[in-house]
Amino acid sequence: MIDLYTWSTPNGRKVSIMLEECGLPYTAHAVNIGKDEQFAPAFVAINPNSKIPAIVDHDGPEPGAYRLFESGAILIYLAEKTGRFLPTAQGPRHRVIQWLMLQMGGVGPMFGQVHHFLRAAKEQVPYAIERYTRETNRLYGVLDRRLAESEHLADAYSIADMATYPWVARHEWHRVELASFPNVRRWYEAVGARPAVGKGMQVPA
Repeated sequence: MIDLYTWSTPNGRKVSIMLEECGLPYTAHAVNIGKDEQFAPAFVAINPNSKIPAIVDHDGPEPGAYRLFESGAILIYLAEKTGRFLPTAQGPRHRVIQWLMLQMGGVGPMFGQVHHFLRAAKEQVPYAIERYTRETNRLYGVLDRRLAESEHLADAYSIADMATYPWVARHEWHRVELASFPNVRRWYEAVGARPAVGKGMQVPA
């Protein structure tokens, strides 16, 4: 059994999607980041960085409860645990990892900054809005060009798609019209039609 500590954010939804795709039994525990619950001592004991998501695997690779944080690391761990959605052959494996790292190092941070400056900042900061909007659109272009030549971000549906989908699901938050990126839209609709993705996007209830 896996305990998932999460909230209704793109980073949290990556892991719930993966758990649903793999059919692994898990219990979701809501950590309300709007109320700073991620700083509670009980959660800090699981993730010293006070971020969601985090998991505790009671059937992990080491004796006792196995704690793991950082969404990308969790996705790789679950893929290796189940033998799914991350190839073992070097070429395909690293193609998945490179697109996962693009999400971790580019899509997530940049889209997140757009979200903040458009929706949460206490004052308008035109320079920041322009900077992060421009970079967000550039990244959509990177994704669109890749998806023009491949059905998925890597060779087949993988943890890279699961990681990226919840961020693209907030395209309206960063004022991006998917019609401008037709290959992303095609991919977005196909991934969103997967039953496990639909279920994972609803976690926590």
